[in-house]
Amino acid sequence: MLNLLAPLLLLCNGLAAGVLFGTQLGGFPYLASLPTDRYVHAHAFFGQRYDPAMPICLLATVVLDAVLAVGAAGTAARTLFAVAGVLALATALISVTKNAPVNRWMRTIDPENLPKDFRDPRREWGAWNQRRSVLTITALVANCAALGFLL
Repeated sequence: MLNLLAPLLLLCNGLAAGVLFGTQLGGFPYLASLPTDRYVHAHAFFGQRYDPAMPICLLATVVLDAVLAVGAAGTAARTLFAVAGVLALATALISVTKNAPVNRWMRTIDPENLPKDFRDPRREWGAWNQRRSVLTITALVANCAALGFLL
């Protein structure tokens, strides 16, 4: 079971962590540097590119971590898989409640005709994105450490 699930877990968690790491290195700094109208256009473009891949990767990470937390040999590995699963679940919850609603909202805004009451979400969105990046990368580290205990 481990021979099948572990590579799939590392693939899913690694893809999610890589995407979020990439947003920290380049995606968000680029968005933060743009004038508001160009930002709205770019955010709408980027925001739709990661669905459904990111949710699938995060949910697969949570499920696979749960399965391995129950089925792995050794307390240390089981604990690390459980911790990684909780971290991935926290990432998914932040995504669903904080980042995805902004992404959907940005796709409805006309960058050429911003609403008069437009409130730029970059600061808050960026802070939540940074939190979920740290959580997902930490989950990947925990998953790698768990696998280290099993080798």
